[in-house]
Amino acid sequence: MADYDEVREIGLSLPGVEESTSYGTPSLKLAGRRGKMIARLREDGVTLVVRCLRPERETLLESEPEAFTLTDHYRDHDYVLIRLPAVDRDLLDERLTESWRLVAPVTQ
Repeated sequence: MADYDEVREIGLSLPGVEESTSYGTPSLKLAGRRGKMIARLREDGVTLVVRCLRPERETLLESEPEAFTLTDHYRDHDYVLIRLPAVDRDLLDERLTESWRLVAPVTQ
């Protein structure tokens, strides 16, 4: 069972990530990339929004429906919702790292 303290700890360990807010809730964004969002806590305090390419998102939704969900608002965008109480730290780390990779600049 994960919580936002773990989200913050994992996220801030990734290069260039800083704490911010998004729609009045805590978020993690990539500094220097016009504040590209890595993750955002939803208003319910237990659901996290992270970037995720749609083909992978469909796999997550089918394979782990207790942990991953989607609302109509995010259906046409590259995001997935994570129910924090339903994920362990390893899975959370994996999803946050992938979200970071989707917005991190490519280095040579």
